[in-house]
Amino acid sequence: MNSEPSQRVLHEAASRGLRALAADERCRSAFTAPGSVLQDILSPAARRYVLAADRDEFLGHLAALREKSYGITVEFVGEENSDPAQIEQVVQEYLSVLAHDPVPGQLGFDLSNVGLTVSRELALENSARIVEAAAAKGCEVVLSMERSPAVDAVLGVYRDLAERYENVGITLQAHLYRSEQDIAAVARPGRRVRLVKGAFQEPADVALGRGPALDARYLRFAEQLVDAGVRLSLATQDPEMLAQAKASGLLSRVDEIEMLHGVRPSLLREYREAGFACRIYATYGENWWLHLLHRLAEHPPMVLTALADLADQGERTVGAGY
Repeated sequence: MNSEPSQRVLHEAASRGLRALAADERCRSAFTAPGSVLQDILSPAARRYVLAADRDEFLGHLAALREKSYGITVEFVGEENSDPAQIEQVVQEYLSVLAHDPVPGQLGFDLSNVGLTVSRELALENSARIVEAAAAKGCEVVLSMERSPAVDAVLGVYRDLAERYENVGITLQAHLYRSEQDIAAVARPGRRVRLVKGAFQEPADVALGRGPALDARYLRFAEQLVDAGVRLSLATQDPEMLAQAKASGLLSRVDEIEMLHGVRPSLLREYREAGFACRIYATYGENWWLHLLHRLAEHPPMVLTALADLADQGERTVGAGY
């Protein structure tokens, strides 16, 4: 009998390892330390997923993606920020993006990057500043979801914002056992919901692990959400799930397919060319440790690509593969 693990089992184990590495405080401290060697070494790999370090360069790159008829979501990377000056810098970054012409169609951010680590009240105040400015420019804002202990706070801020603004949406994680109830609570006709599998390593009694059961759960939740009339962003890079969604007719009912920049661009191009609305979730900034590790965890074979990027540090063509 062959005792070698299947490719899927190996990939799922590698994904768990990458997520654990992303959350390791020793690595995160080493990454944020002044003159970080870790950041310097890994930056060539991060450039595949993080379009630029600064705003002006990033906004200039977006034209190449817009020209190919993709929707674009903009995020200034970072989370779990507790420094008041840095929190205000994040808010100002989003307000500056909204002052740019053309205005992006959608913004995304973690509440922990705009004050939730300090207090719920600060997160609500700062996110309301961004959402209100975005509403004035016809721009949508979709709040990201965070680790399980923060879900109630994130949903609470979302509910408060949704009572005041029509342009705010929410991300839900299919792997959390509680998400069945959360769907019932937030699914409202015309509202934006972004459905992801879930990026964080969670305890077994809190979340379902990667595998066929989670895939089935994800697709079932997607059906429930579109049946409720929400504008659903099917946020996944999983080709098997997308194929199932297409075969069942679900893909024709969702508002759009969303993928993270740099992860399987040819797959997203395939669906765009087939006539489906497609969105690229694009990021910029320097606080990209979690973002890089989570992107590799989405598709562990990309670790080989990351290692190749370390060896070949030449300029990349923005939009290549899309």
